[in-house]
Amino acid sequence: MVWDFRDDEWFCDCPVLFDFDGEQVEINHHKLGDLSLTWNTIDPTRPVRWPGFDLQWCPEPFPELRALRGLRLKGAELLEWTGRDVAQGNVDISFAFDSGRVTVFNALDENGVSFDPPGPSQRSHPFH
Repeated sequence: MVWDFRDDEWFCDCPVLFDFDGEQVEINHHKLGDLSLTWNTIDPTRPVRWPGFDLQWCPEPFPELRALRGLRLKGAELLEWTGRDVAQGNVDISFAFDSGRVTVFNALDENGVSFDPPGPSQRSHPFH
């Protein structure tokens, strides 16, 4: 994740990267409903350039992410928002581990992260 060192907080406009034994998955939400899902295209050893900000890649900035390190990935799924609001149809990416989960969701023009199981307004579409 990209960290804003001036404000000491996660810079949620940049992609979220996950490394699974050398295969890097890159997730980024932009606008309402735009999702980019790519593999191995971003080099987190290179500087982050965003005018006016002091940004750097920071591995596992949250304790919940550190707790998932090294755990076996049980599954990955798309979570479709089925609520009857402006976000209906948005798709989030979720990874389930032996103990724990992380979901990168659309937080209305930026990324959000959740460590909770899918809610009643989310329809699961597992990857096979």
